Amino acid sequence: MIATGNSDTQVKAIIDAIRDGLEPETKPWHVEGYESLRWVLLDYVDVVVHVFQRQVRDFYDLERLWADAETEIVEEEEEETPNE
Repeated sequence: MIATGNSDTQVKAIIDAIRDGLEPETKPWHVEGYESLRWVLLDYVDVVVHVFQRQVRDFYDLERLWADAETEIVEEEEEETPNE
C-alpha cells in the first residue's frame, strides 16, 4: 500500500490510524522512518505500507517500480450522519 501525507503531522496521523485500526495483537514485523516522518514503512510481511510526504514519493516513484502490479485506489469514505 502506498499513501501520501502533506506534512510530518499528516504522515504521523496516517501511520497512527493504520496501527490503531488493526487488531491489538497485529504488530508490524518491521517499522522504518517513523522518527523522520518523510517516508514511513510498516512491514506486516503479507502487506507492506509506505506513507510518503509528496516530494519524497515523487522522487522515489515506487509506482514505476511496481508498474505491473495490480492497482487499487482507495478514497476516503464519508461518515454517515444519522437523520435527525
